[in-house]
Amino acid sequence: MNTKELSQFFKSIIDQDRCAVVICNLAHEIIYMNPTAVQRYAKRGGAALVGQSLLDCHNAQSVAMIEKVVDWFSQSIEHNIIYTFRNEKENKDIYMVALRDEDGTLIGYYEKHEYRDVETGGLYDFT
Repeated sequence: MNTKELSQFFKSIIDQDRCAVVICNLAHEIIYMNPTAVQRYAKRGGAALVGQSLLDCHNAQSVAMIEKVVDWFSQSIEHNIIYTFRNEKENKDIYMVALRDEDGTLIGYYEKHEYRDVETGGLYDFT
């Protein structure tokens, strides 16, 4: 499988996620938003946020914590995920996750949302 084909598989995984996924490079620029993120952040610009600084979307305290987490990611190849927030209203936990290249070098990060609601769909419900 060539790199382009492999990239299509990874993009599809992100695009099918029911949670918002916003991927940033180390300059904090938003380089990709999955369809759920585009919809979730529509009032803030949606797809037009791609290419913008993620830091512009946060208050000073959050910016400081984002920068602190990225610094922590850069300190060790084993520093890859950190719990950042609990959203009781939506019953979800939020994490920042390091993105690394094949050599383990930090290349960016993304925010991962994990909903804690019990699934209401039936097993293998094809309807």
